[in-house]
Amino acid sequence: MQTSGLRLAPVLPEEQETLRELLEKYLYEFSQYTGEDVGPDGRFGYPWLAAYGSDPTRNAFFVRKEGALAGFVLLNRHSELGRPIDHAVAEFCILPKYRRQGVGTWTVSQVFARFPGLWEIKYHPGNTASQLFWQKAAAEHASGGAEALLGPPNTAYPDGSPACFLVFRTNARTNRPVP
Repeated sequence: MQTSGLRLAPVLPEEQETLRELLEKYLYEFSQYTGEDVGPDGRFGYPWLAAYGSDPTRNAFFVRKEGALAGFVLLNRHSELGRPIDHAVAEFCILPKYRRQGVGTWTVSQVFARFPGLWEIKYHPGNTASQLFWQKAAAEHASGGAEALLGPPNTAYPDGSPACFLVFRTNARTNRPVP
């Protein structure tokens, strides 16, 4: 895994429009699983986007490789399962060009190292690559194992698929150091 030149950087207020554009591309790709349609304006939209610049319980990061945008990760502290948690991955995207190069693995290692605690990860059961990625990440970073759950009906995806969740704890001892 080649991780030189990788950087995880908070999304700055002046970069919100860039994040919006990347989210649209991500939501377009994700719609193959959820069956969602674009709105009348031709966009999928992301109702919580503005909160990622103002809500202290939400964090947005760009992933960069050699300065180029390679993806993003959106974190929050809101459990869809209604459990007490420290962190949740709201959205995670590595652009296709950077997949299968260790960029995603590096990114989650950095995120878990910066934000130790109890995590909730949600993924679509039809997205096999995501399922394998998150199961591997949990196995590598969980201290004490991970709990795999099917979410209740109110967490289902728009196509009716039940949401899959992983819940696990990380701590600084189980993660690689942040550069």
